[in-house]
Amino acid sequence: MGLLDRLSRLLGLKKKEVHVLCLGLDNSGKTTIINKLKPSNAQSQDIVPTIGFSIEKFKSSRDGQAIIFVIDSSDRLRMVVAKEELDTLLNHPDIKHRRIPILFFANKMDLRDAVTSVKVSQLLCLENIKDKPWHICASDAIKGEGLQEGVDWLQENTLQSDPGCEDMKR
Repeated sequence: MGLLDRLSRLLGLKKKEVHVLCLGLDNSGKTTIINKLKPSNAQSQDIVPTIGFSIEKFKSSRDGQAIIFVIDSSDRLRMVVAKEELDTLLNHPDIKHRRIPILFFANKMDLRDAVTSVKVSQLLCLENIKDKPWHICASDAIKGEGLQEGVDWLQENTLQSDPGCEDMKR
């Protein structure tokens, strides 16, 4: 059972489809995180780099829309590129004027060169995001560490009242 399934079952909530956009630079761990969020019987044993994009469906207990932005916390050289991509995302017309929650995974914390989630937050200037709820979690997607904290936060902050939820497409 996946993390979202377990949480829904524990709370006795009816499952509904939630649209979550998972973004980040290549090799940041997006596919591994998505794989870990699946029920254990649906997880892939071998993760290969995604070419283009992929769409996965999960069940959760709330309607809404959210963004997961994955950062390779060990790749200091490309942190500037990640910030540029985040800025582009935040200024996109489909996102700019919406209070859509953003969960940041400072991934690959198990690697020796990884910077802390606080440092990632500073490098990405997350404190400047004032019009959207956001949260950053240190994570190790391979072991699944930090994912539960992020899912719990996302579950509590997924906005049901966002009128643009149905219209967001990538």
